[in-house]
Amino acid sequence: MAFGRLESRKPDAPMSEINVTPMVDVMLVLLVIFILTAPLMTSAIRLDLPQSEGGEAGASPQVLSLVVDAQSNLYLNDKPITPDALRLRLAESAKRNPHTELELRADQSVPYGRVVEAMGLAQKAGLSRIGFVAQTTPALTR
Repeated sequence: MAFGRLESRKPDAPMSEINVTPMVDVMLVLLVIFILTAPLMTSAIRLDLPQSEGGEAGASPQVLSLVVDAQSNLYLNDKPITPDALRLRLAESAKRNPHTELELRADQSVPYGRVVEAMGLAQKAGLSRIGFVAQTTPALTR
């Protein structure tokens, strides 16, 4: 090393590998967001469903969802509906496909008579396949 002169060395070669760590981090964050939000998107109407020990219902090709919330309001496929309009829509569905299944979700605080009225509307319209939706309780350990 000479006086006043700096040591010269070769410059580093450019890096040829792609750094995928930031991309993986972003993808994992998106995955966590989707995992957390997916259960919230199943139904927009908040209900306190009664619990039962039955199993999960199988999927049916033609299904209508009828909800009776805690204030006894009716919703068909998550859209508010009046009893008269419900009667017409159910009759129309029964005419198109008599094997259409009606999933009846009712808050456990709804009076039994209101649930029976909703069932009667469906049966008068010609729908005989009515399924009741309830939350399952965890199995009791013995």
